Amino acid sequence: MKKFWNWMKNEDTGATELYLEGPISAETWLGDEITPGLFKSELEQHPGDLTVWICSPGGDVFAASQIYTMLRNHKGKITVKIDALAASAASVVAMSGDETFISPTGMLMVHDPACFASGNKADMEKAIKILEEVKESIINAYEQKCHLSRSKIAKMMSEETWLNAKKALQLGFVDGILFAKEKMPQAEPEEEEEESTEEESSEEAPDEEDDDEDDPDKKEKKPPKDMVSFSYTPARTAASFMQKVSATQTGTPIAQLDKRLELLKY
Repeated sequence: MKKFWNWMKNEDTGATELYLEGPISAETWLGDEITPGLFKSELEQHPGDLTVWICSPGGDVFAASQIYTMLRNHKGKITVKIDALAASAASVVAMSGDETFISPTGMLMVHDPACFASGNKADMEKAIKILEEVKESIINAYEQKCHLSRSKIAKMMSEETWLNAKKALQLGFVDGILFAKEKMPQAEPEEEEEESTEEESSEEAPDEEDDDEDDPDKKEKKPPKDMVSFSYTPARTAASFMQKVSATQTGTPIAQLDKRLELLKY
């Protein structure tokens, strides 16, 4: 069986470094999955400070929840570093760090949970309720880290939001960018405030808009608003990449999801 971890001792900080790579799963199928059982057995051997490097497309939300809880419950300091990708369930694990950092080229992605369900109308309605509860549990992890409103986080998940390093820092999903000389401010106004600000700006400066319309060169150079705010939801442009991500994930039957959710209540 291929190991998904590599343990190293950082001579400068004295912390043990764990390289967490691959899909997150409740069970192992191809030999490179990150499972809670394997993770726990390794984590128990390193009780001190720990640095977790993450490069994962995500996977099983319950398995990610177990790993997240293990790291939050760890006695030593947990420092999470996203070197390339923390998507889907892996972004939940990234929230477990006492400090979370991301590479300048790293990406973080949040989206709504999904499952495979079959049966009659009642079964489908039950699946929807379970997915709603699972989404709320995921929001709990994001909310504790970034302190955004639950409604804004929920909207970001529904839109499948991709964040580059600077945007992730501005929204508070990470505490810093690796190799950066200075930390960027994390504070960002709520969406409602942003909309009102845009309206006020448009009312105060009508002349500038007219000038841009008269000058075709300025009009062409002006970037679209979506590009300025940069909340990337690449439904089309990243279709090939999402196929690779989804290919590594395994579905969980609705009956099994229901049983596991019941266990979490007690």
